[in-house]
Amino acid sequence: MRVIVCAIYLMIGIMPMTSGWAEGSNILLDPIQVCKKQQKLPNKILEICKQDSRNKTSLLKKISNGITLGFRECENQFRHRKWNCTTQRRSMKKILLKDTRETAFVNAITAAGISYTIAKACSMGELVECSCDKNLVRHNVLLNNQMTNIDGMSHTATTININNNNNNNFNNKNRNKKPRRNNNNNNKRNANKRKAPDGLPGMGENWEWSGCDDNVNFGNRKSKDFLDARYRRRSDIKTLVRIHNNDAGRMAVKKSMRLDCKCHGLSGSCTMKTCWMKLPSFAEVASRLRDRFDASSKVIASNDGTGFMTEGLAIKPPTKQDLVYTEESPDFCKPNPKIGSLGVHNRECNITSTGEDSCEILCCNYGYQRTTIFVKSNCQCRFIWCCNVICSVCTEKREIYTCR
Repeated sequence: MRVIVCAIYLMIGIMPMTSGWAEGSNILLDPIQVCKKQQKLPNKILEICKQDSRNKTSLLKKISNGITLGFRECENQFRHRKWNCTTQRRSMKKILLKDTRETAFVNAITAAGISYTIAKACSMGELVECSCDKNLVRHNVLLNNQMTNIDGMSHTATTININNNNNNNFNNKNRNKKPRRNNNNNNKRNANKRKAPDGLPGMGENWEWSGCDDNVNFGNRKSKDFLDARYRRRSDIKTLVRIHNNDAGRMAVKKSMRLDCKCHGLSGSCTMKTCWMKLPSFAEVASRLRDRFDASSKVIASNDGTGFMTEGLAIKPPTKQDLVYTEESPDFCKPNPKIGSLGVHNRECNITSTGEDSCEILCCNYGYQRTTIFVKSNCQCRFIWCCNVICSVCTEKREIYTCR
């Protein structure tokens, strides 16, 4: 009788955690299906789920596209590694149920994908809930961060020339002065003009904001609402790690914003530049996160139970941009459906490489085999007026190497 009671107690104690963690993985694998469980969803997710997912301009559709973008780029970043971030549902579901560094990357890249997709959609006018970012104060913060990160050099912070005065730095002296009446027109004209900092490559004497940055702040907010809302009342170590990695993914998007400018002037001159902050390709964001994956830290619950700390005392504490995990990664060399590993059998490797894609590393010392294939492709193409391109078909002999 005592054994039965203990078994029931363990089931009751474990079930909520396992169920919640599995539900968290389903929101990434099938976000639209999660919206059907409206009785269990937080209000912020319910607001998103009320929209029609079939509508291309709905926020839910953009979130779904963002998750797809994250998974696709995850496959691209890890295509030459033992764990290749396969999107096979059974394999990925097992990965998401764990708390390894692979899980950390998947959570971060999907959070980043949602934020990135929504930010771009806002700037393109594809969502009624948002537009491009016109906050001038936020421009100052983003620009100053950009100036200090160009070519690893530190640049002087820019100054807003509100009164067309080079010495106006919003100090107490100028704040107390009343504006002159005859300068009102100049104030409006120069409200968005700035003087470029010394050492900034390609910048002219003056430049101004166009007022249409990629709205990464709105994207980050909606990504957080959709992914983190269900975990806000929980403080277990897995939840803390998941939220931390989600935030790291969103921060990677924000930190990757760059300054882009367009020249204006007579006869092709560049006497004035209109500038704004824009996002790079998502591959650059993913590459930044992959570097964080390689330097990720294993953590354990802190003594007070409200946070986490690194497992080794000599290890530097992780920053908000770093990825963290609590479980060691399994062996991905052999196929194992219990852990989501597909193995490396028949994976193509690079015989001339010394990196992760080399046959020695990728094939886990199981050996590799050489296969000769013949590939047909267009060649000797020529243009015929007007307007056709005629190509010949060439056959090329190639040798590929695959893991045994």
